[in-house]
Amino acid sequence: MLPAHASGPTPSAPTSAQEGSVSAADLLAKVTSCSQISSGKYKTDDETSATVPVCGKNGAVFWKADMDIDCDGQRTTNCNADRDPWYQDDTAFHQSDGKPLKAESLPYVVVPSSSSIWNYSGAGIKGGGVVAVIYNNKVEYAVVGDTGPTKIIGEASYATAKALGIDPDPATGGADSGVTYILFKNSKVSPIESHSAAVSLGDQLAKQFLRNN
Repeated sequence: MLPAHASGPTPSAPTSAQEGSVSAADLLAKVTSCSQISSGKYKTDDETSATVPVCGKNGAVFWKADMDIDCDGQRTTNCNADRDPWYQDDTAFHQSDGKPLKAESLPYVVVPSSSSIWNYSGAGIKGGGVVAVIYNNKVEYAVVGDTGPTKIIGEASYATAKALGIDPDPATGGADSGVTYILFKNSKVSPIESHSAAVSLGDQLAKQFLRNN
């Protein structure tokens, strides 16, 4: 029992990236073992060996990898060609007004482009789909916002990293390991650029995921 004067953080307190009502521990408990659905495994970086499978669960796919920082899309203060040596001014999926996404302000995840290893769309994963990103006991909801190299996995936007307490610098930031990505099949946030819609749908799908697995 908490002493009378102690109170937990109010929901508006930005002390943690915990979004929604489902804990990181509860989600991680459902993804301890992997039923591999990819034909092969992915590298986390160009220079590493391929060790990461895409795993299937009831209603979702998941992988455990690192987090590289994606700063692609609309040019902003921290996401531009000066700050990011690999900057591209477009994303695979676009906002409702047709413009590229904003990596600096929108939490999104990058999926590997379709290849013989794995075809994300064939697995029910689409642009705007909801992803629960878990790191350091925090849950951040994001959308599928961009596609990346065919052989590398483990990348998310500047905003995703920042919310999870990971250094978001596109040139030097990221996390070497410990990031779990759970992508909910056949989900779609509308409009894709609404983070609050992603959190709301993500929380609902996370609860369903816990019930069904």
